[in-house]
Amino acid sequence: MKNKSATLGPRPSALAPRPSALDPRPYYELNAQGIGGGQLVLEIWQLPSPATPRLIAKEKTAALKGRALEIVEARVLRQLKNAGIRIPTLKKGETKTFPLDEDIALNMALLFRTLAPMTSIERIRQVAKGIDEMSREEAGYWLGMAVHRKYPRRVLAALRMLLTA
Repeated sequence: MKNKSATLGPRPSALAPRPSALDPRPYYELNAQGIGGGQLVLEIWQLPSPATPRLIAKEKTAALKGRALEIVEARVLRQLKNAGIRIPTLKKGETKTFPLDEDIALNMALLFRTLAPMTSIERIRQVAKGIDEMSREEAGYWLGMAVHRKYPRRVLAALRMLLTA
């Protein structure tokens, strides 16, 4: 009997290189899932690595879909293209996984977390522009505050206010 997994090929997550025991950097991946009508859900996942000993399984850092993603989709796809990632058109239920560089992952995770609850088109554009102009350190600071605080919604609301004022 043939091995079915060999005929189907490796899982998308199996294609991404895994961090070595000597690699001191955090490791991220982007999951793109088609939800029909040409729309996507983009998710940033942080994977276990020596730099993140608290993680024993992969953890979702941020996700974005719907109207907010439609507004900044060109900006996000341009950043991914510059990183060598091209997301093909995905059918409903189809998922692709791509390894992400830490700098892009920090910026996109902060962007996704900040924009997710927003509805105002003009404010979404202002916040996206402000996050794009942030340095790596500043984006890392705000994302760390948003991920590790007891009340992350307050941190993200403060960031939105700073970027739209």
